[in-house]
Amino acid sequence: MSALEMKVLVTAARGRVGSEVVKAVLQRGADVRVLTRKQPKAGAFPDAVEIALGDLSDPVSVAEAIKGVDTLFLLIGGESLAVELTQALTAYGLAKKAGLKHVTYVLVYKADQFLEVPHFAAKYAVEEAIRVSGMPYTILRPAYFAQNERGLKPALTGLGVYPIPAGDQGLAVVDVRDLAEAAAISLTEEGHSGKTYDLVSSEMLRGPDAAATWSKLLRKEIAYTGHADFDGFEAQLRKTGRPSWLAYDLRIMFQGFVERGFSNTEDQAARFAALLGHLPRTYSSFAEELAREWVAA
Repeated sequence: MSALEMKVLVTAARGRVGSEVVKAVLQRGADVRVLTRKQPKAGAFPDAVEIALGDLSDPVSVAEAIKGVDTLFLLIGGESLAVELTQALTAYGLAKKAGLKHVTYVLVYKADQFLEVPHFAAKYAVEEAIRVSGMPYTILRPAYFAQNERGLKPALTGLGVYPIPAGDQGLAVVDVRDLAEAAAISLTEEGHSGKTYDLVSSEMLRGPDAAATWSKLLRKEIAYTGHADFDGFEAQLRKTGRPSWLAYDLRIMFQGFVERGFSNTEDQAARFAALLGHLPRTYSSFAEELAREWVAA
């Protein structure tokens, strides 16, 4: 079946990853249906996109949304991390029951090495279930999103600090647009069934280096706040409105990254480049793009 004959169901389509996946799948000529809780506002999606109203916590609506599609892009949105295991396995089980040809599931790089992190453990459990359940699949394991830095504008442009406790060893990074392209390839092309891809670029993120990068781009002194006080980091997350469970989750995640590393190899970056057919975008290139956007605003 060619991409022109396919229909893909995209979950979490209103988020930063899902919205890019919608674009990437459409660019490859396939039809797209999105699962969303509420009727989207006019212009939220391209006119060609079908809307299926439903909730991943409601199996009846998921089963209805799956009817008539060929492949499933499965990602659980950030607001649902606490129930990811249930939602993901429900959607996957219904897709398998309906006879879909393929599922592409997105979890996180090195999920199996950080099982003390609640959302990593939930994602890895889903990955393991998908592996043994018999339906054709592709597993995508993206690293730290470069787009996370969008939320740092007040800290960078106002306070003059880089607040992410990234450590000195280097965190693997991926641009969400490259993730979306990889997903679209796996959903619309043959040859990716049973494959697992680590989505990482050639350049890693280090706290002091990030501060230096932003100092140069913003033409002001940016200080790295460091990674010695994870109690303070967790408390600050709560103070800024993160749910208590999520503040703890993120604290354990970054603490694990600093203590045990979250880096990638050149071979992993090269394999991702081969999948894309081009070099993955880097942290620096996205930072430059974002800084220009902030200056122009």
